[in-house]
Parts: sequence; structure tokens; C-alpha cells
Amino acid sequence: MRFKKAYVEITDICNLSCAFCPGTKRKKAMMTEDEFSLVLKKLRPFTDHIYLHIMGEPLLHPDLPAFLDVAAKQDFRVVVTTNGTLLGERGEALLSCAAVKKVNISVHSFEASKQSVTLDGYLEGCLSFAKMAEGRKIIALRLWNSGGMDEKNGEIIDIIRRFFSDPWEKSRTGVCIGKNIFIEYGEKFDWPDIELTTENEKVFCYGLRDQIGVLCDGTVVPCCLDKDGNLALGNIFSENLEDILVKPRAKAIYDGFSRRTAVEELCRKCGYAKRFG
Repeated sequence: MRFKKAYVEITDICNLSCAFCPGTKRKKAMMTEDEFSLVLKKLRPFTDHIYLHIMGEPLLHPDLPAFLDVAAKQDFRVVVTTNGTLLGERGEALLSCAAVKKVNISVHSFEASKQSVTLDGYLEGCLSFAKMAEGRKIIALRLWNSGGMDEKNGEIIDIIRRFFSDPWEKSRTGVCIGKNIFIEYGEKFDWPDIELTTENEKVFCYGLRDQIGVLCDGTVVPCCLDKDGNLALGNIFSENLEDILVKPRAKAIYDGFSRRTAVEELCRKCGYAKRFG
């Protein structure tokens, strides 16, 4: 089995508390460099792409440059998702690593969180990084807040135009504003929540098909939205991934979605999975 991507959570600690993010009930933790190296070694036969994101802010990890070196040595292509607040301090590590192919910057986080900086100050850090990355990396400025906290989107677009002037061209998911620089639009979605009373059994998901996730404690989960490890399939620190994937729970989840049926309660309560139902 091969996956298009594996989400690797190097920390579940975040420096923001955004309205759209439910956070996690798990113990706050960070992977060690040895643990990260082990995870990548075990993932290598299954994917070429790792995404540093599930919960937490990856740029908070003090060993991020070393982690990127590990990924480069194992010939991975890396995608990093960040709220953008630390790009001024950690951006050079992303720019200097050839393994980093794309950086997703969740600029919708500004309106949804309490920050000590102004919108201008926040975006200046994000957009200065994007300007330096132009032609070197793919940059996605995410506005995934349609139907949510999106009142400042017009103001955000106006500020972006100061850094990236016309012509802008429509792309598949938004607008191309520079060489490999994009604004990506998306709708606000409801995270899966085991406490919800409403559920829909007839859903489809790409979990265990084109993606898999590893939490910072080594727990393997089917997708990037299992924030609390409710669908724990095993632990990659102590088990091999090929053994985890043939366990009854993993096979039941995969086979269920082949029938467009969610066998797990959490999956039946996932707002995102309903998009594929």
C-alpha cells in the first residue's frame, strides 16, 4: 500500500487558540529527533510526502531545522502548515531546506484568534516570507473560513495586494498571485467530535487510502482530523506500519469506506467526510 501523504505531528502544542480549531485533550508533547527519524524510516516504504501538521504549530518545535535535515536525508518531500506567527523567526529554516516543497499559511487564523499584533503586523510577517519564497517554494495563503469568521477577508486581500500586484489569475482552488504563490479559499468545516448527537453513516473518506497520520506520541490514526487519537490503530514507535495496517480495525475502516459506510462512530460525526459522501 502506498499513500499520497503522511501527516506527522511533531508537536501538539500551539501558540494560538483559534475559534475554528477544537484543540486536543492529549498531553502536550514534542517528538524527539530520534523519534522523528524512526517515524520517517518506517514511513519511507509507504509514501514520498510528509505533512508536518495535525494539531499544534510545527514552527514552535526547537529542533525543526534538524527535523527538516532528517527528512531531506531520507529523500522526503515536505509540506508544512503553519499559522504564520513565527515565520519571521523560523522562516529561513523552511527556505533553506530543499526538502520543503510547500508551506501552507493559515491566514484565516488572525480573525479567529486573539493576537497581540495588528492585522498589518501579522500579515507583514506572512507576506514578507511569501515574497522571499517566491519561485523557490509553493506558498498557499489559506482563507479557509467561508461561512465562518470571514469579515476581514476583504481587508486581508487588500493588504496582500501591497505585496503581490496584479495580474492575478484564477487557479483550481483560488487565485495565483505570483510564481507558485496562491491564495486558497475554502469553506469552514466541522471537525469530527465523538460528543455530537448527529451522525451520518453514509460517508466516504480518503483516510487509509491516500493519507495516514502519526501523532506526536507515535499513535497511528487514519487521517489528519483525528485530533485525540480516538481511532488509534497502533503505535509506530513500537510497531511496524505494515503490521498496523493489517489489523482488524484498520481493515474494517478501509473496507467500510469502500462501501461508502463509516464503521467508526467518530467518522459518522465528521463534517469534513460528508463532502465525499
